[in-house]
Amino acid sequence: MARGELMKKLLASYGRDEEFRAVAEQIIGEEEKKNNRVLARSLRKSLETGPSPRSKPRGLAPLIPFPESAGDFIELVEPSHNKQDIVLSSENVRIFLSLLREYRRGDEIRRRGLPVRSKLLFCGPPGCGKTLCAEVFAAELGLPLYIVKIDRLISSYLGETATNIRKIFEFARKQPTVLFFDEFDALARARSEDGEHSELRRVVNSLLIFIDRIQPKGFLVAATNFDQSLDSAIWRRFDEVIWFDRPDRRMAARFLRMKFKNVPLQFDPEAHLDGLDGYSYAELERICVQAIKASIIDQRKQVSEKDFLDALVDERRRRRRTARIAEA
Repeated sequence: MARGELMKKLLASYGRDEEFRAVAEQIIGEEEKKNNRVLARSLRKSLETGPSPRSKPRGLAPLIPFPESAGDFIELVEPSHNKQDIVLSSENVRIFLSLLREYRRGDEIRRRGLPVRSKLLFCGPPGCGKTLCAEVFAAELGLPLYIVKIDRLISSYLGETATNIRKIFEFARKQPTVLFFDEFDALARARSEDGEHSELRRVVNSLLIFIDRIQPKGFLVAATNFDQSLDSAIWRRFDEVIWFDRPDRRMAARFLRMKFKNVPLQFDPEAHLDGLDGYSYAELERICVQAIKASIIDQRKQVSEKDFLDALVDERRRRRRTARIAEA
């Protein structure tokens, strides 16, 4: 990577200790490659003896130098949510607690010749918490979260997409991380679908091989809104498949309480649960946020029932229009 680009990345990462250190390590590595060993040693000494980094989550895995080969396709995401910000079914809570315990006893399990679950597939409709769950899961594990940039990964040049995927998997093999593929169906679409050309089939073939062979130090997580579009051979490559459904009445009630917990209300949102059946978390959040904003705009200290109902009307209008587009 050009020196100027590295310096821009270094300045942009200031204040985010792990990312700053990773970019600094890249710069030092570049100087070592140029045989500027005196400068490289001086930079490394400054990096090691500099001010102590701010406190970080307990047990956070150390970052290896960010690989230039994969840098165009993955993005480090700083966690901004925790387990208090997500509502999961009791089944999914049980699965994730089991995965956490298994990961923490991983060395002991491997010594007995048994595999540790590390490849997860998240399925479910949009807006039901798949991406948020990946973020919270990474934070609970104490691992950095990297999101794969699918749009950059998929190349218009024949053969390049598989090469790009190889770079991503090589990074995940070395780095203890949660590597998150959103919109995974864009890569793993069924090879039997009409109109799919030979390049896509080659990509899927390569993807199957990479997933089979990799034993990540952390977790490989793939998410899709269209599980019916996935190639049939994909499913058995994952150690665990987790479904994220639209919230039931109990989960929706809990979500509303969470969103309004620090907001004075003139009404009981749970009285409107009958009208929220089938709504996703993303849709419920838009309703809550819009109702709160309405009270702020009117300079009122409490959110009224009218604020909530007006926001609900807007969301219903949006649902109707998007449903027509989906059917077209």
